[in-house]
Amino acid sequence: HKDAYQVILDGVKGGAKEKRLAAQFIPKFFKHFPELADSAINAQLDLCEDEDVSIRRQAIKELPQFATGDNLPRVADILTQLLQSDDSAEFNLVNNALLSIFKMDAKGTLGGLFSQILQGEDIVRERAIKFLSTKLKTLPEEVMTKEVEEFILTESKKVLEDVTGEEFVLFMKILSGLKSLQTVSGRQQLVELVAEQADLEQTFNPSDTDCVDRLLQCTRQAVPLFSKNVHSTKFVTYFCEHVLPNLSSLTTLVEGLDIQLEVLKLLAEMSSFCGDMEKLESNLKKLFDKLLEYMPLPPEEAENGENAGNEEPKLQFSYVECLLYSFHQLGRKLPDFLTAKLNAEKLKDFKIRLQYFARGLQVYIRQLRLALQGKTGEALKTEENKIKVVALKITNNINVLIKDLFHIPPSYKSTVTLSWKPVQKADA
Repeated sequence: HKDAYQVILDGVKGGAKEKRLAAQFIPKFFKHFPELADSAINAQLDLCEDEDVSIRRQAIKELPQFATGDNLPRVADILTQLLQSDDSAEFNLVNNALLSIFKMDAKGTLGGLFSQILQGEDIVRERAIKFLSTKLKTLPEEVMTKEVEEFILTESKKVLEDVTGEEFVLFMKILSGLKSLQTVSGRQQLVELVAEQADLEQTFNPSDTDCVDRLLQCTRQAVPLFSKNVHSTKFVTYFCEHVLPNLSSLTTLVEGLDIQLEVLKLLAEMSSFCGDMEKLESNLKKLFDKLLEYMPLPPEEAENGENAGNEEPKLQFSYVECLLYSFHQLGRKLPDFLTAKLNAEKLKDFKIRLQYFARGLQVYIRQLRLALQGKTGEALKTEENKIKVVALKITNNINVLIKDLFHIPPSYKSTVTLSWKPVQKADA
């Protein structure tokens, strides 16, 4: 009945009713006419681009029936291109069709998606990446085999050679969701991918907003991957050597972002997972110098014991929390840094600053405790009290860390939870 099937194929040139019938019958008898496979797929494609939305929807809905053998990657490619549809019902049909062919042959479907990500139009690329980032995690384990996950990693690496910041974040979400990359070696691989993306070999330019924003974005992606087995050494070293010395000249296009505090927070979070560092002493020195900048000397007193016209220096608690914490974490690796590596003059200066800061801290902690005394539930949820609760966390943390450094020799035993992190329940 080849002639009869040809009549059905020719139906795509007819009126609306003929087209609607063709949209149903071309896929229905497709498997019986392998020699007409190309003509059949092309005819169905014409219907997928028809002006009549109901014909388009019918044609798209039936597309998975063409996904047999060698035709599957082509159907996946076509469906990926159809993701650019602005009709929501049509768009959902395309998503469902893609998911159904995924279950037939995941690698073939991914081949179609990735070829469009690498070569397709911007809108198709954007939607294909979004599809992967939202739908992959919904697929059952028997579809997402180890081989399929390896294919995703290989293809993703090709795409990562040239991505926007937003695309990079989505790909990290895709890759960190893969089961095979949940292991220590998997996370290590991801950290290396991020380090490549961050381009830690290049010289750092603090006034180049793209360079700064890329570093921050990459570091944010790396932070959740670090652990006691997956070290942050490469990133911490780069921050100490290149970013800290340029902290005051950093620029960003992100409105309302305190870029300096953001950098110090990231450094603090990473410092807990730093492994053995080559230039530990010189990097501790850079951290120490930066810390001194935020720990002022007490104002000089006049002979009558009053403040000699100098204003009380402003204490920047948030900055100091991050720097002290980072110094405390790295200091554990070189515990005699303060006593053996600094000259007596410098150590004395540091102790005076610490003491002055600690005094101001005690006053502030008392004021905060008084302000929050007796407040519970709803009262603590007001904007003003929320700020005070965080301020109390920050000041308590600094207090604990300063006490450690006052020990002779300094002790690095205390553990604190950074003020912006959720409190971890201590292991029993």
